[in-house]
Amino acid sequence: MSGVEHNASAAMAGRSERPAMVKVWDPVVRLFHWALVGLFAFSFLTGDEWKDAHVVSGYLIGGLVAIRLVWGLIGSEHARFTSFLYRPSTIARFIRDSVYMRAKRFIGHNPAGGAMVIALLLMISGIETTGYLMTTDAYWGVEWVEDMHKVLVYATLGLILLHVTGVVLASLEHRENLVRAMLTGRKRVE
Repeated sequence: MSGVEHNASAAMAGRSERPAMVKVWDPVVRLFHWALVGLFAFSFLTGDEWKDAHVVSGYLIGGLVAIRLVWGLIGSEHARFTSFLYRPSTIARFIRDSVYMRAKRFIGHNPAGGAMVIALLLMISGIETTGYLMTTDAYWGVEWVEDMHKVLVYATLGLILLHVTGVVLASLEHRENLVRAMLTGRKRVE
């Protein structure tokens, strides 16, 4: 066997050894996720500087959240809330196991990831609500609404940091690129 034939044979063998993949994140979940990332960043950066664009971005985020809430009820298997709602004790156990790098791997959202989805949806809904209130005659210029809006934004930034940290740690622990999975929609089976 020549060197070229051997390299071709090795390359073919390498392809057959790739792990089997499964579709996990459907296009609605992936588009929601990345659109929310972009719009949240845009809204944060334009908040005090470009009010009209900030308000439009806020309405777009509100639309995204509404779509995600519906999709959480009727969407694909891993998009449905019922697939990633866990008891607080299960979430706490999972986080403890993650700290010791012995957490069980999940195809869909793990217990901490599922809790983060719910927490972020609640926080963003609060940001949306207070943002909308600030555009109404009844609450325009009301200090506690503006203060609450800012508190929710910065608390959400903290959750985002925690989310990204969890994604990095889970990616390292299970040797899989979770960011790529959210781009392609696919994860390895085992």
